[in-house]
Amino acid sequence: MNAAAWHQLLAIAGLAVITVLTRGFFYLTEREIPIPAWLRQGLRYAPLAALLAVVVPEIVMQQGRLIHTWQDARLYAALAGAAYFFWRRGILGTIVVGMAVLLPLRLGLGW
Repeated sequence: MNAAAWHQLLAIAGLAVITVLTRGFFYLTEREIPIPAWLRQGLRYAPLAALLAVVVPEIVMQQGRLIHTWQDARLYAALAGAAYFFWRRGILGTIVVGMAVLLPLRLGLGW
């Protein structure tokens, strides 16, 4: 085996070990680990922060750069979807409304 193959195998093994340790961390101890109230409060917002970290760059960036025009269908689709969500609080409707705005702007106007 060449050096590149060994590096790949080592990387895979290392990632497997890290995955098992991080996902099984709470199962490795026999008693419950006490978490301070401030940390527990902060962890409530972690999923929202992670979602925003993934979604916002997809809306405001194109090919690694900020968009430079208002004629971008993603902006209007995101605004329509957010408005629907705050109005009705439904996830499926949010997706449908966002896509109902995105597709005509993309296909009809070429944005």
